[in-house]
Amino acid sequence: MTVDRIQYLQSQIARHDDQHAYKELYKSLYHFLYPFARTIVKEKETAEEVVSDVFIKVWEKRKQLEKIENLKVYLYVSTRNIAINYLDRQRRNATFCIDDYQAEFTSVYFDPEQMLITADMLGLIQKAIDQLPSKCRLIFKLAKEDGLKYREIAEILNISVKTVENQLAIALHKIGNTVSFDIKKASLHLPAAPPHHIRRTPRPAGETSPRAFVRPARETHVRKYS
Repeated sequence: MTVDRIQYLQSQIARHDDQHAYKELYKSLYHFLYPFARTIVKEKETAEEVVSDVFIKVWEKRKQLEKIENLKVYLYVSTRNIAINYLDRQRRNATFCIDDYQAEFTSVYFDPEQMLITADMLGLIQKAIDQLPSKCRLIFKLAKEDGLKYREIAEILNISVKTVENQLAIALHKIGNTVSFDIKKASLHLPAAPPHHIRRTPRPAGETSPRAFVRPARETHVRKYS
């Protein structure tokens, strides 16, 4: 959902008590907020309850919605606060920090027409993401899967923009190293050159090699032969 659309729905809810706009906002943002809530509270039913509470408060305070500059970030922050309050009630005297959050990726997105990637490579990338430290994985998810800006992530998690930048750099470095290492290993099993009677298919002039969103330190391209 675009920023303009969110602002339009925000206005409709605030000015006209528009329930259709409210339902659209809920359906569009639920699949972002529910996984985020679950990184904190862990349990499925509790995460669902947290997000429901967030939207109930939105409706109750709908007349004040237009005062909110970035509604999407506001909803993430509300989700975080309600989730932590729930945990406070369940575990008295407990303390929580970003390192406790266990983010899960729904998927890793690739455009098959813009990159050269195999199922094995995709599995390696997913495995590398799963092995990231909790804070690093959560920040990577919010940036790459939820599409949030650095300053938005910083506000949601109550950390500095510099911390966001550093954690993303760590994530990309670890993922890049994992993928690059396997490519180098696999390349040992590739023939150095095709048989002399098989002609190489030349790359069209100006064509560039496809890239994944994670760029390995070094790439090995397998050329097709005809």
